[in-house]
Amino acid sequence: MRKIVAFAHMTLDGYASSNEGMGLEWTHRAYDDELAAYAQHIQEDFDLPVYGRETYLGMSGYWSTQPTDESTETERAHAEWVNQVSKIVVSSTLESADWNNTRLVSGNLAEEFGRLKETDGGTIAIYGSPKLVHSFLAEGLLDEFRIVVHPLVIGGGTPLFPAGTKLDLDVAESQSFASGAVYLRCSVA
Repeated sequence: MRKIVAFAHMTLDGYASSNEGMGLEWTHRAYDDELAAYAQHIQEDFDLPVYGRETYLGMSGYWSTQPTDESTETERAHAEWVNQVSKIVVSSTLESADWNNTRLVSGNLAEEFGRLKETDGGTIAIYGSPKLVHSFLAEGLLDEFRIVVHPLVIGGGTPLFPAGTKLDLDVAESQSFASGAVYLRCSVA
């Protein structure tokens, strides 16, 4: 059985998006070469990326034009992977998903992703997309969180965990970085 993981960057005050631009401009301070290299480990078992509409539009707009001559080795490897792998965008407002190998899902999340969990394959990973994470939490679909906590407070935005969320989590892995970021891999107990 496959598991569904939420992979997100989060501020110390719990926000996964600033709601400005792509919402992740605050990650640049702590996202250095060390963290970029470790991110390959974090994602090594992912074989089905899932995005909400907003994250999908930003990711497809950026990664579909990568790699470039200026891309780092890490960026090049991720670009090649993400442009080839099958992907899902969950949206009730998009009419099509034009990024290579992307399928649009707009129906019942519990039914669609419950079925996907039963298929063969690696980990299904929601990238960012805090509003989509909220929907998956409401449906009880998440098995694990992989969170990079950044050492800053932004004071507002979209939280990773909506108000009232109660979860018992087991820490399976943690790693701190010279930039001040901390990685936590937590499974839902």
